[in-house]
Amino acid sequence: MNKVILIGRLARDPELRYTATNTAVCQFTVAVDRRVKSENQPTADFIPVVAWRQTAEFVSKYFSKGNRIAVTGSIQVRSWDDNEGKRRYATEVIADDIEFVESKRQDNGYGSAPLPEEPAFGRSAQAAPAPKTENNSVSNASADNNDTYFSLNDEDNCPF
Repeated sequence: MNKVILIGRLARDPELRYTATNTAVCQFTVAVDRRVKSENQPTADFIPVVAWRQTAEFVSKYFSKGNRIAVTGSIQVRSWDDNEGKRRYATEVIADDIEFVESKRQDNGYGSAPLPEEPAFGRSAQAAPAPKTENNSVSNASADNNDTYFSLNDEDNCPF
């Protein structure tokens, strides 16, 4: 079985290119921390990764240098002859799936506002009263934004 799972940071911005048949291909490097750190040795391995088609466009659009990333794929070894006629080899991870490891809020990408706190278990949050119509019934739409949200006052019949 040839399966690789990597979690690390992008060592550089992804490079998106297109083949002659207009197929997207994206190359990037993932820096993966080592579990054991030895003296005078690097503390991370830099793994080359290649993504194709929609996955390539996804990585190029949403990831940049320093972002944490999770990659699932397989190892592939390819070879070619260079200009001097020498046989060259490259070992790469071919990405099957890419996932975010951290949110943009952790990166301060969409603002640094803290996440709202969830109410504690067993506590109920009080909703604002629903707007009333002339006949004192709950209106079906908010007058301000034309949405279809409305609040129901059924606290007496609530089983919890």
